Amino acid sequence: MSRPARPHFPKTQRRAEALGERLRLARLRRRINETEMAARVGVSRPTLRRLESGSLAVSISVLARALEVLSLDDQLDLIGRDDELGERLNDSRLTRPRRSGARSLADEL
Repeated sequence: MSRPARPHFPKTQRRAEALGERLRLARLRRRINETEMAARVGVSRPTLRRLESGSLAVSISVLARALEVLSLDDQLDLIGRDDELGERLNDSRLTRPRRSGARSLADEL
């Protein structure tokens, strides 16, 4: 029995579709047809079409191989590299304000 389909957030779906379109355009700029691209990635043409249409059901390994075929695999290193929100959250936990009644070591000396 297959897993039930989970709906994606609309913004996530739009981003996936935009990524698929960018991949399709990159393939076309390199003059690689669907059949050749699918063979080089190691997938069927329908799977390649799902990737290029923005299906979030296609595995990340297929995406990684497609990027490698297009010589764009260095782009994977950019995912999650700049985590500004995570850094701010971590910093906020590290720099807690001193309580007014707390005495520091300098106060005791």
